[in-house]
Amino acid sequence: MRKSILALTIAAFGIGTSEYVIMGLLPDLAQSFRISIPKAGIIVSAYALSVTFGSPLVALALSKQERKRSLIVLMSIFLFGNVCCALSSSFSLMLGARILTALCHGAFFGTGSIVAANIVPKEKRAQAITTMFSGLTLANVLGVPAGTAIGHAFGWRLTFVALIPIGLIAMIGLFFWVPRQESEPVHLRHEFHTLLNPKVLLVLALSTLSSVSLFTVFTYIAPILSAVTHLPAHATAWILVLFGVGITIGVLAGGRLSDWRQMTTVVGGYILVTLILLLMPLTMPHAIAMGTCVLIWGVFHFGASAPLQARIVEKARRAPNLASTLNQGAFNLGNALGASLGGVVLAAGYSYRLLPLVAAVIAATVIVLAFLAIRLDRMRASDPDFAPLYEDRFPVLKN
Repeated sequence: MRKSILALTIAAFGIGTSEYVIMGLLPDLAQSFRISIPKAGIIVSAYALSVTFGSPLVALALSKQERKRSLIVLMSIFLFGNVCCALSSSFSLMLGARILTALCHGAFFGTGSIVAANIVPKEKRAQAITTMFSGLTLANVLGVPAGTAIGHAFGWRLTFVALIPIGLIAMIGLFFWVPRQESEPVHLRHEFHTLLNPKVLLVLALSTLSSVSLFTVFTYIAPILSAVTHLPAHATAWILVLFGVGITIGVLAGGRLSDWRQMTTVVGGYILVTLILLLMPLTMPHAIAMGTCVLIWGVFHFGASAPLQARIVEKARRAPNLASTLNQGAFNLGNALGASLGGVVLAAGYSYRLLPLVAAVIAATVIVLAFLAIRLDRMRASDPDFAPLYEDRFPVLKN
C-alpha cells in the first residue's frame, strides 16, 4: 500500500515540476526563440488550457480501461511530451510539445485520486489522496527550484531531460507496485448534470479566479526578479524555494483550518492575499523585502485555496469521476487566464509593478464570491422554505 502511494506521489512530483518549472525558465525560452516575454507566456496558457479541456477528453477515452494501465499510458504521454520539449527547435514545436505533455495532467490526478482512495481502508482515504497530492507541493519546494537552477546553469533543454528519469521511475513504480483496479461504469449524463449544479459552479468560479490572481503575477516572476528586483538569474531559484516553502505551510495550515471553518478560511485568507498583493509593488525593488513578500504570498494564497478542494468534492459528491478532475481543470483554466491577462497588461506597455495590483482586484472578487457562498449556505440552513424553492429553480440541486 505504501509503495503504491509512493509511486503515485513520485508521478505527481514529476508532473508538478514539469508544469511550474516553465515560470523560472520563461526569460531563457524567450531569448532562445527570440520572442518577447508576453509571447513566451503563451506557453503557460497553452499548457493550462490543454489540462482544462484536453485532460477530461483523455480521461473519458480511458474511462473503460483498467486504471493501472491508464496511469501507465498517462505517464507515457508525460515522458514523450518532455522529450519533445527538450528537442524543440522552434516556438511552435515547443508550444505543441507543452500541449501534448499537459494532456496527462488532469487525467492522471483524477484517476490517481480514485486509485489512492481504493487501495487504503475507508478511514484513510483522505490521507492517501493528500499524500499523493503532496508530490505537487514537493515539486514547488524542490523540483521547480532545482529545474530552474539546472536550466540557468546548463540550458533550459536539460531541465526537460532531467524530468525523463523521474517519469521512468514513476512508471516502473506504477507497474510493479500499484494493484490492478477495474474501472467502474461512468454515467456521463448524471455527472454533467452535477457539473451544472450552481453550488458546484460557484466553487469552480472561486478556484478559477483564485488561480487567475496567482498566475497574473507568478507567470512573470522570473522577469520581475530580473528587471525590477535586479537579482541575478541563479538567485531566482532561491526565491522559488521560498515560494515553495510558503505553499507547504499554507496547504498544511489551510487543511487544518478548513476542518474548523471552511469558507471563513477562504474569506480571511484572500483578504490577506489582497493586502500582500497591494504591498508587492513597493517591495519589488528590494531583494529581502520581495523574498519575504513572496514567502508570505505563498502561505496566504495556498492556505486560502486549500479548502476549495474539499468543498468541490463535498458539493459534487454524487459525481466522483468528474469531481476528481474538476478542480484541476478550474485551477488550470485560471492559470491560462492569469498568464494571458498578465501578458496583455505587459504588451500594452505597462510595467511589471502593475501586475500585482491587477491580481489584487481578482482576489477581491474571490472574497465577494466567497461571501455569496456563505450567504447561500446560511439561507439553506436557516430557512426551510429556501431549499425547496432553490431546488425547484435549479432541479440538479436535488440529491
